[in-house]
Amino acid sequence: MLALSRKKNEALIINNNIEITILEIKGEQVKLGISAPKEVPVYRKEVYMQIQEANKEAVNPDGFEALKQLLG
Repeated sequence: MLALSRKKNEALIINNNIEITILEIKGEQVKLGISAPKEVPVYRKEVYMQIQEANKEAVNPDGFEALKQLLG
């Protein structure tokens, strides 16, 4: 993991097309602004983990068996 120090209104550039700017710092909370192309998904980690879990459940073999039984 790369750890960088940034101050308010300073930014990082990732892969020439993603910019992350420090918008505000209040106590232990930091507000970030992210500019990225539309085709680059940006998620909070907890949302990303929920999506990954839902995807795993969708391809669960037990789900296929239940579908087979439902369709006869």
